This record gives sequence, C-alpha cells and structure tokens, in this order.
Amino acid sequence: MAFSHSWHLQNSICEIFPEKHGDHRGFLSETFKVNSLKELGINDTFLQDNHSLSVDKYTFRGLHFQRPPHDQAKLVRVLKGKILDIFLDLRPSSPSYLHHHMIEISDQKFNQIFIPSGFAHGFLTLEKNCEIFYKTSNYYNQTHDVSLAYFDPTLNIKLPCSIEEMTISDKDREALMLKDLGDIFK
Repeated sequence: MAFSHSWHLQNSICEIFPEKHGDHRGFLSETFKVNSLKELGINDTFLQDNHSLSVDKYTFRGLHFQRPPHDQAKLVRVLKGKILDIFLDLRPSSPSYLHHHMIEISDQKFNQIFIPSGFAHGFLTLEKNCEIFYKTSNYYNQTHDVSLAYFDPTLNIKLPCSIEEMTISDKDREALMLKDLGDIFK
C-alpha cells in the first residue's frame, strides 16, 4: 500500500501519509494513486487541480463549499509551509453534523487530507509563503460557490489568531452565517 492513514469524524475525513522513498538525491513519493485511495474507501473521481500561494502568515481562506449538484470532495496537501486545515460537517443526517475539526498539514509532516462532499472547508496559514495543492471532484462553479463565516459564534471555531491579525478576502469577511444557509446537503 502506498499510503498509511487515519480516519476522523465517523470515517468521513481521512488523513493520509504517502510513503517517501529517499536517498542521497532526495525522495520520490506517489501522492495520488487511485487504487490506493480505493483501498481506503475513497471512490471520488477528481476532475480539477488547484494550487494556491498565501504570502502572509495567518492568511485565512474559507470556509468554502459548493452547493449540489456542483458539490466537491477535496484532497488537500501542502507543498511548502504549514497550515491549519479546518472542515465542518454540513450533512444533516451525519452524527457529526455541524461539528468541526482541525488538522495541521505541512510539508514537514508530509500528510494530506481527504474531505468528502458535504463539508465546508478552509485553512489558516501558520507560516509565510505557504503553497497548497488540492484536487476537487467537481469543477469550480461560481454560482454554487458559498463562503460560510468561520467567525459565526454558533460554530464555535477557535483559531490561534484574531480576525484582525488575518489576511482575509472581502468574500470571506462577508461570508454567510449558518442561519442564512438553509438545508444544503441531505
């Protein structure tokens, strides 16, 4: 098997640790392998790759998701730096509905996170010049794209910095509160 892993939140979120094969030249790692993901029960077909750079420490992106039928599963990894990855279950039928979890992902830890459809997702950079690479199971669709306010008090998400310390987009500063979302995922 090319990956070791651990499950979180009732087998929904999977933290994956790709194997590294190294020598004096460096290393090689198979970070995406469909058959290894299938062995973990991940059967999503990934259609789009995204690569982002966040220059400032405490850059926040999220909490984002797309409404069905354009909802997305994600496979997230950090190429450079360290982030706090945040995911919130928006599936009303789930035992972890409206619970959030955070996992540190970094180039040093060499881990990645699988986030299924039905979750809002975001991250906070913990270092300068972080590069994040992630796969999505559906194409970006602007009309179905939603930003949920991590600072909504009903979500009780505590980050290691204040909103004043963050670099954050206008879209995320003006994000929707949970009460304004309505039912999205079944």
